[in-house]
This record gives sequence, structure tokens and C-alpha cells, in this order.
Amino acid sequence: MQTLLLYLGIVIIWGTTWLPVKLQLGVVAPEVSVAYRFWLAAALLFAWCLIRRLPLRFSLSQHRGIALLGLCFFSTNFVLIYHGSNFLPSGLVAVVFSMMVVMNIVNGVIFLGRPFDRRVALGAAFGLAGISTIFWTDIVAFDPSSGASLGLLLCLLGTYSASLGNIASAKNQAKGLPVLQVNAWGMAYGALFVTLFALIAGRPFGFDAAPVYAGSLLYLAVVGSILGFGCYLTLLGRIGPERAAYSSVLYPIVALAISTVAEDYHWTPRVFAGLALILLGNLLVLARRLPRLRAARSA
Repeated sequence: MQTLLLYLGIVIIWGTTWLPVKLQLGVVAPEVSVAYRFWLAAALLFAWCLIRRLPLRFSLSQHRGIALLGLCFFSTNFVLIYHGSNFLPSGLVAVVFSMMVVMNIVNGVIFLGRPFDRRVALGAAFGLAGISTIFWTDIVAFDPSSGASLGLLLCLLGTYSASLGNIASAKNQAKGLPVLQVNAWGMAYGALFVTLFALIAGRPFGFDAAPVYAGSLLYLAVVGSILGFGCYLTLLGRIGPERAAYSSVLYPIVALAISTVAEDYHWTPRVFAGLALILLGNLLVLARRLPRLRAARSA
């Protein structure tokens, strides 16, 4: 039952964060918005750990693993996806992000020594065919100056960075490190990396006091970051990065539904076909694991 609740929590929370990400774009530079988000989330998590008197001290080698998590999962991927969101509807960004399920399995083979399944190659082919179908016009006429093409590339790179963050988290949890405290430190490291990058890049640290920006920032920090990442990384530690990423098959559908209402996104036959291919590819990759997943849900 707890596994099922974690899955539902991730699908609902992250399925509703793509539009708030879109609302962050405009007055404040994307890197600065990411820094604000994770400084706020880290501060709240540290305060909660102190209130509960949870241990926050780790060794230097453990901090290196946590810093790697912060770099991949709480900074680089968000900067890339925030910039990519400038050019794509929020629902389509979520669809691209669902490719993390394939990336996690491939990275698990490379970095965790997990056995390679031939279904991975076939599932990845379906996923790539789906993305190619949705963005076919931009892929055929790929031009770095083309907004949609650049947005697709940035979101794919951001998704791969998130996948590397999954691997870092799996290694940290395999060493027995607690999720809550690691998230506090990891988000602080991520915020620090993004802040340094923004300073080097000359981004102004302004703030948009409009209710839309402030409200979406608060939602992303508390719900999207603290609750969302808490659920996801806890689930990852319980069932592994490949199976945890199965949630990314589901929440793009929530995001596309929200995008349809909030952004007047129109579903075309090509989008339906591409989305079906992506979901089929992800389900094919995880087909052998689904019986175990159902057993975990009934536990």
C-alpha cells in the first residue's frame, strides 16, 4: 500500500508541476528561479530536520556523493528544462521527461552493473520513434536557432542529467544514507551550483513579486521539491531507479491534460500517435517488472 501511495503521490505532484515551471519564466532568469526554489526547499528541509533532531553530519566522501546528486538532480537538469520550457508547451516537456525510464535502465547497466535486457533496446526505439513523431517537423528541419528544436534538445539533456541524479541517489541509498537529510544537503548543493553559474553568467538576481510567480515558486519548493522528491527518491530506494521511473509514464498524461485547459494545447493525430509510442516503449521496457510492481502495491 505504501508503494502505491508513493506512486500516486509522484504522478499527481509532478504531473501538476510543469505548468508552475512555465509560470516561473519571464521576469526572473531561469537559473535564478531554480536557485530560489532549491534554497527555499533546502532551508525548509533543514529546519524540519533540526526540529526532529535528525542527524545532518556526513563524511567527506558521503558529501561528494550528495554533491553529485545536487549537481545532476537539483540544478543542471532544472536549468536545462527551464530553458527548454521557453520553447515548448509544458505538457510536451513532460512527455520528453518520460524518456527517463529508458535512460535509467541504460545508466543502470553502465553505472550500477545491472544486467542488460534486450527489451531495453526495443523500448528505447519506440520511445525515440514517439518523440520523432511529435517533433517530426522540427527534427527534419533541425536548426539550433529554431525554438522548438532547441527546446527539445535542452529538455533531452535535462532529462539525461536527471537520470544521472537517479543513479547517484541509488548509490547513496545503497550506502545507507537517509533520504530526508540527503535531500536537504543535495538541494543546498544544487542551489549553490545554480547560484554560482548564474553569477558567472551575469544573471541579475531580481524577484517578481507578482502572486503568480511567488505562488508558483512556493508550490514548486514545497510540493514539487520537498514532497515530490521525497516520494520519488524514497520509492527509488525501495524498488530501484528503473521501476521508480515507471511513474514518468503516467504523469505526462496529467501534464498534457492540464496543458490542454491552461494553455489551449490542441491534440493532433500526430501527437496522439507519438504519445502512444512513447508510452508503449516505456511499458515494454518494464513489462517483466510489472508483476513484481503489482505485488509491491498489494503489500
